[in-house]
Amino acid sequence: MPTPSIHHAPRIELLNRLGVPALLLTGEWVSHANPAATHLLGTHIVDQDIRIALRNPKALAAIADANGMMVQTKGLSVAGSVWGLTCSKLEDGARLVTLEDLSVQVSVARAHADFVANASHELRTPLAAILGYAETLQDPKAGEDAAVRERFLSIIQREARRMLALVEDLMSLSRIEAVKHQEPEGQVDVVPLARRIAGEAGAGARLTIESNAASAIVTGDEGQLAQVLRNLVDNALKYGAEDGAVTVTLEATPTGWLAVNVKDEGEGIEPDHLPRLTERFYRPDASRSREAGGTGLGLSIVKHIVERHRGRFDITSRAGQGTTAFFMLPLDDEGIVTKL
Repeated sequence: MPTPSIHHAPRIELLNRLGVPALLLTGEWVSHANPAATHLLGTHIVDQDIRIALRNPKALAAIADANGMMVQTKGLSVAGSVWGLTCSKLEDGARLVTLEDLSVQVSVARAHADFVANASHELRTPLAAILGYAETLQDPKAGEDAAVRERFLSIIQREARRMLALVEDLMSLSRIEAVKHQEPEGQVDVVPLARRIAGEAGAGARLTIESNAASAIVTGDEGQLAQVLRNLVDNALKYGAEDGAVTVTLEATPTGWLAVNVKDEGEGIEPDHLPRLTERFYRPDASRSREAGGTGLGLSIVKHIVERHRGRFDITSRAGQGTTAFFMLPLDDEGIVTKL
C-alpha cells in the first residue's frame, strides 16, 4: 500500500495545520489523514482503502468523479453529523479530500422550514374560520337572524384579532432577529418602566411591583424591554390562577445585575415542557393558549430580546405552585441610582 513520499513532507505539514478533516489519497488508499480527520473518522483509516474507510455511497461517488477537477457533495452522515465533501485531483495524481461540517446549516434550514410551516398553520386556522363564517352570513336565512348574525360576526372579529396578533408577533420577531447582533445604545430605567407596564395591564390590586431600588439603569432598547415586561406580565395574568396575584420583583444586586422575576399563582407547568417553552409556537396546552389569545411566540421574543441585551432568561415552575419567569440584565456602572 502506498505511503507518502519524503518529497510530500511540506504538503503533509500543511494538511496537518488545517482545521477541517482532510485526507490524501494515493490511488484508492488513504496515504495520510490529518488530526482533524483521524479525530472524526478514527486513526484506523490511514493506509486503508477509502471505500472501507468511508463506506458512504455519496462520498465515494464524489471521490470517483474527481477526474482532474474538483467535485463536491453534501448531506453525508458522518459521526452523527451532516458533512459536505470536496475532492480535487492534485498534479501528481493524488487526490485531496476535505470535509466541512454542515450540521449548523442543516439545523438552521430545518428550523426555518418548521417555522414557515408552523406560521402557515397558525395563520390558516383563524383564516379558515373567518372565511367559513363570512360565507355562512352570505346565506339570506343566516343574515335574517340577528342573534346568529351577531354571534358569527363576533367570532369573525375574534379570529381576525388573533390573526393580527400573530402577524404583529411575526413582524416583531423578524425585527428583533435583524438587530440581534447590534448592541443597544440607549439608557433605560427599568423600575419606572415596569411600573408603567403594570399600569397599562389594568389588573389593579392583582398585580404588584416590588423593588429594592427606586431606579435601576441598563443599556438597552426601551421599546424592546417594555415588550419583554409586557409579554411576561400578560402571560402571568392569562395563565395564572383566575384572580390570583401576580408579583413583579426587581432586585438591583451588588454584583452589578438587575434581576427581574414575574411570578404567578397558577397551576404550574410540567417539567417536561420547561426546556421547550421558548421555542417558536411551542405551547404546553395549545387549546388553552389559543383561547387566551396566545400566539406561541411571546417567550421566544422575550428570549431573543434578553440575549440581545447580554442578559439571561429562564423559567421555573412546579405543579400547583405557579410559574416564575426570570431574567437578568447587566446594570450600567451608575445603574443603581437611588436605593430605597
